[in-house]
Amino acid sequence: MRHGGTDHDRTWLPELRAALCCTAGLFALMLLVDLANGTLVPWRLLCWAAVALALFAMLCPPRVTAGERWLASRGPVRTRRVHTDLLVSVRLCDGMAPRLVLRDAVGGRVELDPKVLTANPVLWHRLDQGVCRSRERGLLRCGAAPLRALAERIDHDGARAVFEASGLE
Repeated sequence: MRHGGTDHDRTWLPELRAALCCTAGLFALMLLVDLANGTLVPWRLLCWAAVALALFAMLCPPRVTAGERWLASRGPVRTRRVHTDLLVSVRLCDGMAPRLVLRDAVGGRVELDPKVLTANPVLWHRLDQGVCRSRERGLLRCGAAPLRALAERIDHDGARAVFEASGLE
């Protein structure tokens, strides 16, 4: 971890590549079908390009970054940012795609996949530091349970990785 610097989600680039490959594959398939049928005309090409662009917008993973006392999630359209030392609530929204929702005292709100934090201990550490400051200030009043569960999962995954690396499984 770099103190004072910015840390990034290390799983973002492979996920971005997968989104690009899926989008390009679908676009190529749609063009090939139109070419094979002799129905490719400029307006259909634009239509398929729009479909591919919409698919990419849905599949494009947000880029999560963290620094000293902040965490941000940058999507295709906008960046959302919270001050981790001013957090007032943390919620875990379960479902098909679980989301961790962070809110700060100045109106910032970030939603992210908890897997981003489990895959990136440095990002988790940045968030955890801010959570401790928020608790000390008496700001963070709800969110202890999801944070505790996430911390346990990260600790468990880290311990398992150490055992696997040392051959002790």
